[in-house]
Formats: sequence, structure tokens, C-alpha cells
Amino acid sequence: MNISKEQLDDLNAVVTVDIAKADYSDKVDNILKDYRKNANIPGFRKGHVPMGLVKKQYGKAVLVDEVNKLLQDALNKYLTEEKLDVLGNPLPKEQEDFDWEAGDYSFEFELGLAPKFEVKLGGKKAVTHYKITATEEMVDNQIKTIQKQYGKLISKDTAEKDDVIAGSFTNEEKEIDNATTVSLDKIKGKKNLDKFVGAKVGDVIALKTKGLFNDDHDLIAALKINHDEAHDLNIEVNFTITEINKQELADLDQELFDKLYGPGVVKSVTDLKDKIKQDAERQFEQQSEQQLLNDVTESVLENTKFELPVEFLQKWIRTTGEQPLTEDQAKDEYEKSEKGLRYQLIEGKIINDNNLQVTFEELKDFAKDLIKAQMAQFGQNSPEDKELEDIAARILSNQDEVKRISEQVMSKKMLNYYKENAKLKVKEVSFDEFIKEVYK
Repeated sequence: MNISKEQLDDLNAVVTVDIAKADYSDKVDNILKDYRKNANIPGFRKGHVPMGLVKKQYGKAVLVDEVNKLLQDALNKYLTEEKLDVLGNPLPKEQEDFDWEAGDYSFEFELGLAPKFEVKLGGKKAVTHYKITATEEMVDNQIKTIQKQYGKLISKDTAEKDDVIAGSFTNEEKEIDNATTVSLDKIKGKKNLDKFVGAKVGDVIALKTKGLFNDDHDLIAALKINHDEAHDLNIEVNFTITEINKQELADLDQELFDKLYGPGVVKSVTDLKDKIKQDAERQFEQQSEQQLLNDVTESVLENTKFELPVEFLQKWIRTTGEQPLTEDQAKDEYEKSEKGLRYQLIEGKIINDNNLQVTFEELKDFAKDLIKAQMAQFGQNSPEDKELEDIAARILSNQDEVKRISEQVMSKKMLNYYKENAKLKVKEVSFDEFIKEVYK
């Protein structure tokens, strides 16, 4: 057997595999001898079928199978030993009038090669690393929400501003009939609010849906409709009042603090504000870091330039799927996947150049941290290490879980690498400012 490579250019090559009869003949003969021993052919005793008949019946199929096995093994070994970084898989070149009777065979494979490049972590402009802070207004609103949640409702006859009204929204044409509870501090505009103030149980209030709530998401919940239906909805609905309650806020005392965080963790309103601020900013940090990862990824893609074997990749897409594609379909598929392929190559180079590969110990430690966090939610704050080890072992026996956790660990490694090496500028913003800037 002989294997040779013709380098067409930096991104394309052709590998030729020459297989001689001596490379496979012994293997084929041995398989056919086994077939002969076990063949059940009418007119012949088992084990006494003429070899010529066995070869006639099974010879070509065995030959093709063994040559293909030999071919794939040799090609894979060659690519590994030569350390060829190929994209996709080798594509066999079509050969007209291929003759399986020839004895000696030659096969050609097209290769698409990964480009050589240097990763450019950034251009002239630094990537913004947002530090999202919880504003005093946000903390105060959260405290008010907690007081409402742990407070109590006092039944009333007549509605006043800031009361909580239970009732049903109806609209016959749109088939809306939904029982719900409305907090009047969520109603938008004095005109709408005035319709509720002074109303009594049993009253029916006619309302326009457009501009009814401060937050459009409250309209979705109130009418039990989907987001698309709520968009620009401007119809008249009736609201029939079934119950009126005054919201009495919970006192900000030690009893409430202990309910929220456990005995003695929070001892004053100042402590409560600090705890709420810390918890909120911890959650914001996850959003900030995900945005940083997205933004640095875009920056790296924009600044790291290299060519790809486009023609080969489009041909590979066209011929290797479950269903063959037309050239135009393959071109469309390539354009959709090109950005992802480019980042995959960039990420792979960063990982290899900086030894960022994920180890099993890292997977296990990450899994144990996830388990501890979940157990803490149910009040188990000090699990034994053996228990964690056992649960982690069960999780890591599932390949889907291993893949999911591996991706999370790798994202964390890439984020840390970018933090240390990319050109960043820290910008402190409120959550609302972050949303406006990122989703503008």
C-alpha cells in the first residue's frame, strides 16, 4: 500500500491511496474459507461447497467490504500521523468505469485544510465590560415588593388608589374571559385609575387595552393572551369586580428578616438593603459576563481574518447530508454556518495554544458546585463530600450531561482568558442602562 499527498494550495490537497492485491487477498481468502465452512447451499453438504461457487456468490461483496475497511483505516492513520488539520471529512473523487476486477486499486480523496492564522483579540476599540449596579430605587422597589409579598390583604367595600382588585376581564369578540387580580399601582395613567377609584364589588368597568398597564407584560397576564396578540392590541374590555382588598405591608422587623434569610443573618433595614443589593448584583454579574463573552467573540471574529476552502466546504455540505443538496442550497447552508465555523477554529486555536482543555477533575468539581448550590436551595448547606462524589458520578455517567457541563466549563475558561488578555474597558451602569445599551 502507498499513500501520497498533492498540495493544491494552502487550503486544498488531494490524497491518493494505492492498494495492491497483496494488501487484502489473504484476508479475503480467509473470510471466504469461513463462508465455505458454514454455507448452506442446496445440493451440497455443509462444508463441501466448491470454493468457486462461494467466490461467485460472495467474493465481490467480501472484496469490496475488505478494501473499504483497509482504505478507511489507512486514510485515518495517515491523517493522524501527518497531523493534517482537515475541515469536514475527506471527499472521495468520482472515478468513471471503476473496475473491481483489476486487483490493484487507486483511490483519490479531496481534503479541505484548516487555515494558519493568528488570533487577534481586539482592534483599536476596547470591548466594554459592563459592571451592573443595583440602584437605590431598585433596592427600595424590591423591599416594597417583599413587604407586599409578606403582608396581608384586608377586605374593603370601595376601591382606593393602591388597592388590589380581583375580577374578570371579558371581551366577546376576542373570546377573552379571564379571572385575575390587578394591583392598582400597575395601572397606567390617571384616566384609567380614576375608573377604579370609588368602584364597588359587582361594578363593571369599561377599559381600553392600549396603555392600560405601565408594563405591557401585565396586559398579557391579565387577559391571558400571548405576546403577539398583546402587541398593539387596542380593544375595549369589561372588568367585573369580585373582590376589593387593601394591601397592608409587612413590617420591616426581625421576624421578617429571619423569614427571608434565616435567623440573625440580617439585623436591620440597612443590612437588608445591603443584602438585596449584593444578591441583585451577583445575578447581574452573570448577565454582564455572558454579554462580555458575546461581545469579545464578535470582536475576535471581526479582527481575525483568514481564508477558508469555500468550494470544498460547499461540496462537502452538498454531498454528505442525509439528503443531497443543490449547489444553491449548499451555498446557503455554508453562509449560515460560516461564522460558527470561523469561531470554532479560533476557539480551538486559543484552547490549544494556551492549554485550556477541560479535564475530568474540572468537570467533577464543577458538577459538585452545581449540586451544592441546588442543595442549598432546599436548606442543605453542608453536604458530605462522599454524597457529592456519588451524585457527581451519576451525573457524569450521562453523556448529555457531560457535554452540557463541558460547554459551561469551557465558556468559563474562555471568559477568564478574554478577561486577562483582551482589550477591555469597564463601564458601570444600572440595569436599565445596561438593557438600553445592549438591546438598543
